[in-house]
Amino acid sequence: MNFDLTDEHQMLQDSLRRFLKYSCNSETRNEVLNSETGITSDLWHAMAEMGVIGAFFTEEQGGFGGTGADIALIFEELGRANGVSPFLDSALLSGRILAAAGELDRVADLIGGDLQLALAHGEPTSRYDLNYVRTTAVNGTLNGRKAVVMNALASDVLIVSARTSGEVSDEDGISLYFVEKNAAGLTIQDYALIAGGHAGEVTLDNVEGSLIGEEGKGFALLKDAYAIATVAQCAETLGAMTTATELTQEYLVTRQQFGHPIATFQALAHRMADMLIEMEQARSAVIRAAGYFESDERTRDINIHAAKNLMGRAGRLISEESIQMHGGIAMTQEYELAHIAKRITMADHRFGDTDYHLERFIALTQS
Repeated sequence: MNFDLTDEHQMLQDSLRRFLKYSCNSETRNEVLNSETGITSDLWHAMAEMGVIGAFFTEEQGGFGGTGADIALIFEELGRANGVSPFLDSALLSGRILAAAGELDRVADLIGGDLQLALAHGEPTSRYDLNYVRTTAVNGTLNGRKAVVMNALASDVLIVSARTSGEVSDEDGISLYFVEKNAAGLTIQDYALIAGGHAGEVTLDNVEGSLIGEEGKGFALLKDAYAIATVAQCAETLGAMTTATELTQEYLVTRQQFGHPIATFQALAHRMADMLIEMEQARSAVIRAAGYFESDERTRDINIHAAKNLMGRAGRLISEESIQMHGGIAMTQEYELAHIAKRITMADHRFGDTDYHLERFIALTQS
């Protein structure tokens, strides 16, 4: 199998890497961390002008890509640059739901950088189960609570899941609704996240919503969107792990003790070798998950679960080893590694942690 990038992917990677090198630095990161909403509109619009958001969608949906390979490449570069942005949740996750539901006018606004979205699906007691929805909708009126809604305060419109029929854990009966951010009865309690960006706890008290797609058929839209978002999260973590590894290699070569670079110490060299081996395994898993995304659902999900489980284990090793081999400097606010380590650690809890994906992988492979 040829793992080389196509000419088009190579051009996209080169241009995106150059752009992010100057757009995502300690100054811009601190600006984001200190902002009220956790995003910078300049980066969002600049990425839209480059056509990056358009790469999340197929030509039929108004974009020019939409494959697993397209999306993985972009998010690996975002992770590599340690860019704090809502692209995963606002553009990819929410956007793919709209595209699948036929809301192409809003997708066009999203691609153009004129629309910010937030998906309000997870609930305080749902953990990682997509089918668990207590929020109810009766004649378009929504009541319930949503937890950790990424980009909630900065969004223009929220996509809210609600149950229109069935029991709490049924896959059938879940519907999706547009809810305007200034809608009566909608409350957003915003807070900053450890890995950067903002999320919010959303309360719906007799809030009016507008139905997206077919009533009661929202689960299929959610499942497909979360699948590609998980691939993107794995790729973003891979990019962050790459930067952490490169910073550690550079530090070991530069830092001297007893008149020699500490990279020459056998114990540290062995630990560095273990990190590089884990990096290669992680890269292979992401390539495989992205490559099988257009396959049948069972094959797709098996590879995604395997990749997410591996990224959780490899990410933990990379972040911990990087910090330990750096010493105290690794945990300072001014040094990039401290922020990358937080990002890698928290990525394991997005879209299912290591144990969750191991259980799902076992269930699928034994069925």
